[in-house]
Amino acid sequence: MLGIAGAAADISLGAAKAVLVKPTQRAALEKTGAVLRGMREAAGLSVKEVGEAIDLKDPVLLDLVENGKVALPFEIILRLASVLGRNDPISFVMRFTRSYNPDVWRTLENLGIGRFAVQAGREREFANIYRGNNTARRLSDDEFAALLAFVRAAFELALAFRGANPASGRAAPRRRAR
Repeated sequence: MLGIAGAAADISLGAAKAVLVKPTQRAALEKTGAVLRGMREAAGLSVKEVGEAIDLKDPVLLDLVENGKVALPFEIILRLASVLGRNDPISFVMRFTRSYNPDVWRTLENLGIGRFAVQAGREREFANIYRGNNTARRLSDDEFAALLAFVRAAFELALAFRGANPASGRAAPRRRAR
């Protein structure tokens, strides 16, 4: 009984917050809802099928979320990660928590967990570049070492171009225009 009441309260609070959001927040809800829809469609699942998979009593909530009308409660984000984010659950939870539950995200950041999740997601994105390239997997050890040295140099050059000092990880001092 308490679980149902808690879920209903989460949905009600999410709906109330969605009505009172600023235009920039509304745009973020719509963008994130579109991402969720894309992930669901890529998985070949209907809203009803996803709702059943995460044991959601009313799949209309997912329809509202996908259309940018309401935010997802954190509990539902975790359930969705098990269905739609199976290959990369940390990034899934991170992306949707940042958008839908900024208060929870701030708490995670304050505990140091948020930064860990961001770093893990970034590292996974790097690894996915390699995993998605069959040609790279067929390189010899020497060829891979040469490629890795090139990628490292390109990465450091990109950081320098963006104004960060690659050696220290700190922003480079800005030069004044003359």
